Amino acid sequence: MKILLLEDEYTLRKSIKELLEESGYVVEEYSEGKAALEAIFNSKFDLLLLDVNVPGINGFELLESLRKNGIDTPTIFITSLTEIDSLEKGYDLGCCDYIKKPFDMKELKLRVASALRLASLRSNKDTIKLPGGYEYHTKCFTLTRNNEEIGLSKTEKMILDLFIKHKNQVVTPEMITEYVWDDYVDPANVRVQINNLRKKLDKDLIKNIRGVGYKLEA
Repeated sequence: MKILLLEDEYTLRKSIKELLEESGYVVEEYSEGKAALEAIFNSKFDLLLLDVNVPGINGFELLESLRKNGIDTPTIFITSLTEIDSLEKGYDLGCCDYIKKPFDMKELKLRVASALRLASLRSNKDTIKLPGGYEYHTKCFTLTRNNEEIGLSKTEKMILDLFIKHKNQVVTPEMITEYVWDDYVDPANVRVQINNLRKKLDKDLIKNIRGVGYKLEA
């Protein structure tokens, strides 16, 4: 399990990192918000531990940016803020837990384990396993393989979503046109988009059913 830790207090950051690594987690540590945000956009984490009052982008702003971009990684705030308005804001933004400073390290360890366990249960319900080690995540419309996201355009994501909804069934070009564009589109453009999607996947994951359409065999 990979955890991102954002905490600007050096001693506390190092203590948390040491605790979590001793528990078997991989931890990336950051002391300011902008670097942490860039890391989250460029890598996959199983959990975020975010201090609120950090240099640059604060923890609230960071989580808000992530949620607007469809990144729903479970997040725990670690903060000295105690006002009910601050707690409410954190939960409204989508955090799953709040740990108020100062806290016992054993409590932090238990909260982290609980958050990861709950996230795993939700993930299993929202994930469709496909041949070749692919996994399709229905909540964020992303496709991963070995925990690495496959880069897809918006159109490719919509086409894949249609195939997922009709897995093991033939999907016709007309169905794709209606679902993705809801208007007339040159059939050649549909073929181009399908071919672009197929190039990013294992050969024959999406099969061409000659004269009829395509099929995702799952």
